[in-house]
Amino acid sequence: MSQKSPASLEAKLQQHASPVEMLRNSPTGGYEFPFPAQYTNWRSEQRAWQETVVLFDQSFHMTDVYFEGPDVRRLLSDVAVNSFKNFGANRAKQIVACNPDGHVIGDAILFGHTDDKVSVVGRPSVPNWVHFQAETGDYDVKVTRDERTVSNTGSRLIYRYQIQGPNALDLIKKVHEGPFPEIKFFHLGDLKIAGRKVRALNHNMSRMGGLELHGPTADGPAVLEALLAAGPEFGLLLGGSRAYSTVSPESGWIPSPMPAIYSGDKMKPYREWLPGNGFEANASLGGSFYSDRIGDYYQTPWDLGYGGHVKFDHDFIGRAALEKIANQPHRRKVWLKWSDEDVLRVFASQLGTGPRYKYMEVPNAYYSILPFDKVLIGDRLAGLSTYTVYTTNVRHWFSLAMVDEDLAVDGTEVRVVWGEENGGSAKPIVERHEQTDIRATLHTDRLNEQ
Repeated sequence: MSQKSPASLEAKLQQHASPVEMLRNSPTGGYEFPFPAQYTNWRSEQRAWQETVVLFDQSFHMTDVYFEGPDVRRLLSDVAVNSFKNFGANRAKQIVACNPDGHVIGDAILFGHTDDKVSVVGRPSVPNWVHFQAETGDYDVKVTRDERTVSNTGSRLIYRYQIQGPNALDLIKKVHEGPFPEIKFFHLGDLKIAGRKVRALNHNMSRMGGLELHGPTADGPAVLEALLAAGPEFGLLLGGSRAYSTVSPESGWIPSPMPAIYSGDKMKPYREWLPGNGFEANASLGGSFYSDRIGDYYQTPWDLGYGGHVKFDHDFIGRAALEKIANQPHRRKVWLKWSDEDVLRVFASQLGTGPRYKYMEVPNAYYSILPFDKVLIGDRLAGLSTYTVYTTNVRHWFSLAMVDEDLAVDGTEVRVVWGEENGGSAKPIVERHEQTDIRATLHTDRLNEQ
């Protein structure tokens, strides 16, 4: 007889010694991208976003929650650290939400469909938090959920195609019917492809430019067929999940900060609202950094590179706490280029005899939804490394990290502790292994091909 799932995240937490223990030993591996691993090979698909054009089908892995009504703008302003002075129809922004203590719950992309209808799109953390506020607060707002595929018992409401690379706009212009509109960065505009109206967001993930297209699910196949038919002229490749999992570290986005929801009385009502079998209840925590205090895994907006998003021109959840620390030292988001020699030593340990180090899955080596590895300078814990990948564009293994800002100096050599303590946690994806140090060089700007 199967065990009944806890009714809420809070109820599930009560079954464990601590939030860290629950997340550390979660059976979940990395975040799931439910589309083919590769269409050609992940190396060529990675090169396509730098050299020609790649199309990623994002119709499956993100949660879309729609909010519509006269209080939408007030709801967003109350929840997000961002300013909404210039937000409205046909605009978009990266929305960042914090808990009352100023720690980040997550970030997502906010689409302004009309002045009183928006959608929050991304991993479930922020869509869920905004939904909770809309439902429990005094807001005249209608909420419509479009769950990601792994949590959806029906079909998705829309398709979403991310088209990136130096040839992206030329490809889209080729299939667009009519004069091509000017769409400013992080604005929405209308296209027509295969006789279907297509909404386009000027937004990029690889820093090479392109558009994100979406429309009703029923129109998706015809739009995709038109893009693929025109694609050979521009070197178009479909991108699979293996390549897709490496885009964000190369471009500099930390896709899944620790949601700062697992502790504190102020967040208890939210934990009681969240389901016991949802994203937050099943997230996995991994890496060499270990603390029995869940708060040691929380981040501020500055740690993640979002300090510029924080605007004290409105009241919002966490404002008072953020005002107190705004001028204090923070961690800074950086890239760490890992030593080729030390990475080869990790791979070599899988052969023959001797110590066996944590296997590095290719091309992404993060084995949990929330990966945190220790970054050391001498004996000092300088910060945390997260999302370790290899790309054919950089031609090295590298990771994103959050490092104390006084140590965030280009060229600084650090050590990343690779592998988990005591031979590894109970996560099924983690084999028995020994920890080892990997040298890395700190970079404050995006890594180019070396």
